[in-house]
Amino acid sequence: MTVYLGVVPAEIVKGLGAAGHEQGPVHGRVPKGAHAYHVVAAVFDSASGARVADAAVKAQVSGIGLSGVKKNLDRMEIANTTSYGGFFDLPGRDLYTIRLTIERPGQPKPVDLEFKYDHRQ
Repeated sequence: MTVYLGVVPAEIVKGLGAAGHEQGPVHGRVPKGAHAYHVVAAVFDSASGARVADAAVKAQVSGIGLSGVKKNLDRMEIANTTSYGGFFDLPGRDLYTIRLTIERPGQPKPVDLEFKYDHRQ
């Protein structure tokens, strides 16, 4: 698998899949606050290059020395592409670890990936 990960302020996803849009609201209501962020993962099959649309994706976001919060990421359909995303609070300047667990039907084991996100700037 090839995975691309993004972390953006929650306000940026406001309006994506808004009411009236064919997909409905993205993850329900967008949280407010300076520390609300949207974590999004685009998952691809490395061999074919095709987007993976049948996965169950979990994310755990934690600061240095903390266990962090673990959530199931929602499947998102935007512009005929599938991604997985969810909202997390990133309350301080920190070097965050984002761990993804990706399970696919027919695969014997989940795939675990770890990313570093520098939120100290």
